[in-house]
Amino acid sequence: MAPYTNIPLSPAELSYLHTSLSQQPPLRPDGRSPTQFRPLIAETDILPSANGSARICFADGTEAIVGVKAEVEKSRLAHTVPSNGEAAGQGVLGLGKGSARDVGDEMDVEGDESGGKGRDAWLEVAIEIPGMRDDDALPVFLSAMLTEALLADGGLKDRLWINSRFHWRLYIDILLHSQALSYPLPLLSLTTHLALLSTRLPALVSEKDEDPLFNDDWEASTYLYPPTTTTQHQKPPVTLLVMSVGATILFDPSKQELAVADSVLAISAAQSSTGELRMVALRTIDPPSRLTAAGVPNVLNTTTGATGAQTLSAADVLAMREKDQGQSVWRPPRGGVPRALVAKMIKMVVERGGVGEEVMEGLANVET
Repeated sequence: MAPYTNIPLSPAELSYLHTSLSQQPPLRPDGRSPTQFRPLIAETDILPSANGSARICFADGTEAIVGVKAEVEKSRLAHTVPSNGEAAGQGVLGLGKGSARDVGDEMDVEGDESGGKGRDAWLEVAIEIPGMRDDDALPVFLSAMLTEALLADGGLKDRLWINSRFHWRLYIDILLHSQALSYPLPLLSLTTHLALLSTRLPALVSEKDEDPLFNDDWEASTYLYPPTTTTQHQKPPVTLLVMSVGATILFDPSKQELAVADSVLAISAAQSSTGELRMVALRTIDPPSRLTAAGVPNVLNTTTGATGAQTLSAADVLAMREKDQGQSVWRPPRGGVPRALVAKMIKMVVERGGVGEEVMEGLANVET
């Protein structure tokens, strides 16, 4: 058995799986095509006390629940007054000019480098995984990647701006409701995407820089990401997991496939107002295949009756493994990702009619 606790595969099985996935077309263990995702069940608005919520369950039983809560918070620093001399307009989901959906005419001195009105501190993401502490490496790393994608888009934090004195503070709480049977990043990202699409905020009835006053009628509330508008079609970003085995590129890899991956990328894509996808974040993931040891060469395998195995020194054994002598049945991948392969992965996600667009359309069809 390979010395990796979550991959109960022998070196021979790893070698066979790697060879199968390297073929053209690849032979995946579950029979999927290279760009096909695992079947899933999705629903939204499952938490009545939250501003937005969603649940996704993969066919293997892995399930995630996301709740979104919004609170009004007073801004610490003042914003500038527009060049026309008028006070700053009404904020997100309001009725006047200068809302977060009209960002661009006025600039904020204290804003971020992109010139938008929103700030990174207005968004907080927390992830809970069964059997892990909140400060363990995996929840912290997953939270950082999801936050990076949401903030890199720029559209979300600008939508949280109310006026020059107040803003919305958004809390995204993510619960992995079951043990992670594979790398959970895509599951958490897709569920967060649906939760943000279903997020609604009370309608703002106050004007300009007045203290925020909202409509008590929840039926008058407005979606954070309106499902249909004439000016915008923006959607929150999604993060997809893409792996390569040789020259083969696979989407939504399973735990067994990750065990033999040569490289794994987390690609975050967001939809612009024109409907085109663009990459907003890119991360390399260290695949678990690097944690598996090489198979034992036949010349060193005493169980097969090889001669001379007991007389070899440790240095000789290491040298033979480095030179791949003895025809070992499995060697973990080493090295980085070629630039051409990275470019091909990104293109398959963001191109027109690509995998990213297919995922966005599938999530948009989930009834709210």
